[in-house]
Amino acid sequence: MAKFRFLSALLALGIVFTGTNAIAAGDAAKGKKVYKKCAICHSTKAGKNKIGPSLHGIFGRKAAKGKGFRYSKPMKKSGLTWDAATLDKFLKKPRKMVKRTRMTFPGLRSASQRANVIAYIKTLK
Repeated sequence: MAKFRFLSALLALGIVFTGTNAIAAGDAAKGKKVYKKCAICHSTKAGKNKIGPSLHGIFGRKAAKGKGFRYSKPMKKSGLTWDAATLDKFLKKPRKMVKRTRMTFPGLRSASQRANVIAYIKTLK
């Protein structure tokens, strides 16, 4: 019985680390293609906002700190910092993570698409 619990724990850890590696292992070139869904509202150019804020340089930045964009109160109060894990969770279900956010995009279901978009966003420096 103890051996079964040990193997179950190892399997669970493997699933957790595999999920984490999926975020880190994104393909920026593929992410640029997926990003077209985001480009309707978000620019990749510094200081160029659209309906949504520019995503240039957001990786590692606090949420709602981009210049020249009027962020929602919930986003300002979110306390988020845009790293791979936070972006993955937000891109999966934005309105679940930040209640009453103005972002109307329903999210990306595919973990690989999210990982690829995150890899692309990392390049926007």
